[in-house]
Amino acid sequence: MIGYVTMGTNDLERACAFYDELLATIGCARVLEAENFVGWGESLAEPCISVTQPFDGNPATVGNGMMVALRLESPAAVDAFYAKAIELGATDEGPAGPRGEGFYAGYFRDLDGNKLNAYVMG
Repeated sequence: MIGYVTMGTNDLERACAFYDELLATIGCARVLEAENFVGWGESLAEPCISVTQPFDGNPATVGNGMMVALRLESPAAVDAFYAKAIELGATDEGPAGPRGEGFYAGYFRDLDGNKLNAYVMG
């Protein structure tokens, strides 16, 4: 059902460098690109994550309560992805680990303050 999720950035070049390197660790690459917008995914037929400079020209701000959750294949994959995000300058919002029965996740904020998590269920 979800085609793509877009997060705002005030520094597209910096955001792209962060996501190019981070998302490559889970097999994703740029699949959409325009002057002020870049999207990453496995293909255009699959859901994508993207960053953009706001169309209205106002500064990008973080949406309170907004979060992008990225489903991975194993707790080890969550650990590695979370660690890579932190290595690239992301801010910890809850280290990778179990969160109740059958849910394992790591939470972080990207370089613009957007909140994401990597998770696995089961």
